[in-house]
Amino acid sequence: MSDIDGIRTGRHCVFAMHVHLVFVTKLRHKVFADRHLSRIEAMMPDVCADFEAELVEFNGANNHVHLLVNYPPKVAVARLVNSLKGVSSRRLRQEFPDLARHYYRANKLWSGSYFAGSVDGAPRSVVKQYIEQQNRPA
Repeated sequence: MSDIDGIRTGRHCVFAMHVHLVFVTKLRHKVFADRHLSRIEAMMPDVCADFEAELVEFNGANNHVHLLVNYPPKVAVARLVNSLKGVSSRRLRQEFPDLARHYYRANKLWSGSYFAGSVDGAPRSVVKQYIEQQNRPA
């Protein structure tokens, strides 16, 4: 796939699809410090790459994260979300055993729900700026 000014091409299509994702921690517990968010930010592009998607912007607070993802039309957003949440939860549990107290009985970091919004309604730059301005913990 080639990328020309934000417009990507596949074998049989030309597209510019972006989704704004928000993942919230289980019971909105304040779990994350900057080190956790930095690690999540480092692992998300690899997961996106498995779907031929691109992480455009990432930020978060102590109980949620925001992602702006450019993805191809062949990808189901629900499958992408499932992979992003599953991989990040599993790796964080391995790398930060101190987070175990927030998992409780279910061994889940993330809430079962998520927000996914099409960025077509707002200029991409506005959504990107919104994500950049999140109050990241120190």
